[in-house]
Amino acid sequence: MAADLYAVLPSLVKSLILSLPDKVQARLEEIRIREGRPLEIVYDGCFRFVSPQGTLSEHPEVAYCPPREECLKLLDLLSNHSLYTLEEELRRGYITIRGGHRVGLAGRAVLDRGQVKLVRDIAGFNLRLAREMKGAADGLFPLLMDPVKRMLHHTLLISPPQQGKTTMLRDLARIAGNGFPAQHIKARKVGIVDERSELAACVKGVPTFDVGARTDVLDACPKAEGIMMMIRSMSPDVLVVDEIGRKEDAEAIHEALHAGITVMASVHGRSVDDIRHRPGLAALVQEGVFGRYVVLGSHAGQRTQAVFDGLGRRMQRGADPAAHPGGPPAPAAAYRESPA
Repeated sequence: MAADLYAVLPSLVKSLILSLPDKVQARLEEIRIREGRPLEIVYDGCFRFVSPQGTLSEHPEVAYCPPREECLKLLDLLSNHSLYTLEEELRRGYITIRGGHRVGLAGRAVLDRGQVKLVRDIAGFNLRLAREMKGAADGLFPLLMDPVKRMLHHTLLISPPQQGKTTMLRDLARIAGNGFPAQHIKARKVGIVDERSELAACVKGVPTFDVGARTDVLDACPKAEGIMMMIRSMSPDVLVVDEIGRKEDAEAIHEALHAGITVMASVHGRSVDDIRHRPGLAALVQEGVFGRYVVLGSHAGQRTQAVFDGLGRRMQRGADPAAHPGGPPAPAAAYRESPA
């Protein structure tokens, strides 16, 4: 998949990135290209500048500085030589390319009646690598199940940027759409509303990531509108949507709940408390819509994960015989609850 991203890099920048050690390339998260300023990469949660010799340094003064010609070439490759066809992407400030990689854009915003119409004079690019990690959610998925009803809880993944929430959400969709035989969980009909084309990385409507055998994808569609379209047209059991936050998103999620659909979504934040204070989402938390909250983060360079129930109690692994009265405890899908 990284080859799709490298294909849009200008030749010199591409050669510098490909000259990096294999272990760095394997863990690469971002390539930041800024016109006339130091070339930067992010990997393993840390940043380094790239020198003209392809070495890494913490010191920006030794870094290669891409000239205007390189940035114009990058924009030309990103737009497939037709910048005018990217009007919507320029308005949103990012372009999603084949492979699900997202390229953020920084430049001068052009306004129309107080709203951003497009971004022009683009001089900053943030190329974020998308990677498929099958199995990333294997340990999480059982904690999202109601062991009595054998149904998924409405789930909200919370994390700051670049902590793996999209990767985790994608794998949850894959498991839900394929089933989880090890836990005797059957496949569900899954609908993904993929506004940024990152979850499924569709090419001409066909997912290039494994998102599950029973999964349908509505690609490049605004979330609120896409949720309603999915409800009307595809009758999913589970609805998956990335990076909610607007009032319209919350209203559409309510419609899904009333239709008996399980919702799995993600949002930027550091804790459940953060979400409680966001105007567009506070009502969902206050109403107890979500039965599970998954908080992703990092500590001392290591990724962290915490799961809470709808009352804010932290989940722990373990067998709970009460989950199946009169019979054996559920296999590893069972859990017990404890105060956070």
